Amino acid sequence: MTTTSDDDARPRRGRRRLKIGAVALAGVTATALGVTVWQDGTAKPSTTAADSARVGTATVTRTDLSNAQTLSGTLGYSKAAPVKGARTGLVTWLPAPGATVSRGRALYKVDNVPVPVFYGGTPLYRTLNARGTTGPDVRVVADNLKKLGYDIGLQPGVGTWVTQHPAATDPTDAGASDKTDGTAAPSASAAPSPTPTPTATAVKVKEGDGVLTAELIAAIRRWQAHVGMPATGVLGIGDVTVQSGEVRVGAVQAQSGDDATGTLMTVSSTTKKVSVPVDATEVGTMSRGDRVTVTLPDNSTVKGTIDVVGSTAATDNSQGDTSGSAPAQLTVTVSLPDTGAVRKLTSAPVQVAFTSESHKGVLAVPVGALLALSEGGYAVQLPGGRLLAVKTGMFAKGLVEISGAGVTAGLKVETTS
Repeated sequence: MTTTSDDDARPRRGRRRLKIGAVALAGVTATALGVTVWQDGTAKPSTTAADSARVGTATVTRTDLSNAQTLSGTLGYSKAAPVKGARTGLVTWLPAPGATVSRGRALYKVDNVPVPVFYGGTPLYRTLNARGTTGPDVRVVADNLKKLGYDIGLQPGVGTWVTQHPAATDPTDAGASDKTDGTAAPSASAAPSPTPTPTATAVKVKEGDGVLTAELIAAIRRWQAHVGMPATGVLGIGDVTVQSGEVRVGAVQAQSGDDATGTLMTVSSTTKKVSVPVDATEVGTMSRGDRVTVTLPDNSTVKGTIDVVGSTAATDNSQGDTSGSAPAQLTVTVSLPDTGAVRKLTSAPVQVAFTSESHKGVLAVPVGALLALSEGGYAVQLPGGRLLAVKTGMFAKGLVEISGAGVTAGLKVETTS
């Protein structure tokens, strides 16, 4: 819309009126004044008594606007996961609640033999005692021993064909090898067996696989001797517990002398995060990597980043609503790079401000400065009575983004008091 000059504003029969009314966009509402403005080209717009409310003057400013919503969340460790023993025997040692256990350290003991923590995503689901065995469980063993400083030799690359030998009948012979890459055939000098001997098979190494080479078996044996396990070079189900990283011990259910195959304890990540329940209809504006601001119980703030946007919706019935009217919610997880700010907090309620949209360096005025035009669109009124047509943008915190001919930073406009 173009700005109306004083000459063009002289009253003519049938001319459309400019009416100051309610403005309600993006959840922001301006008070309706019900003022009708006529211009005669020689005088200020005449107003009704209701216009006495418009007595203030505001300045067009250049600023940053953003849409933000603040939701309640909980600071704490990740959801506790149970740890179940997988090796027969009796529990002989357990950690104290609150203890942290890192890679290579014992999480508990069975028959006085430590069960150390390895990091990874695949548990040991079989006995590893045959040279050439490939799989993601072998990769977990190889990666962890290498991280712990043990020489595991060279691992065959993806696409390599290796020979998987029959499992050794004597665990102490598991590492015997002519070569170190898991590709050697059985020695020709071996004594013949009265029973048929299982044949070796060729296996292709896939992405994410490790290979149980002679060097890796030797590294397993050295590590076992160092941590107090029988130095056999063989690892079986339950000999280690595979976790995603360093763990914090929560509740300890088992006692010394209990069967080691039951649930022993719960563990969680040692990193504190914020969990925020969000209505499923609102989560669409949130994405992994978005920045948020977390307000702690002492009113201090810390920056966070959305780490996970949940994909499983659940109904919140914490207020006793069983009618099914409660909205479905997803859990949004926020990570905190500045862990020092929450070092002394184990769990606490927090407030999280999510910003869905941000406009930098825009011109803005208070929402009360807008005039809704009867023919559509909006204008602002200068102190002398002149109207400037404006285009509106974002509404946030009582301000509205405006643009248009003649709209500049520092311009004075009338607004509601």
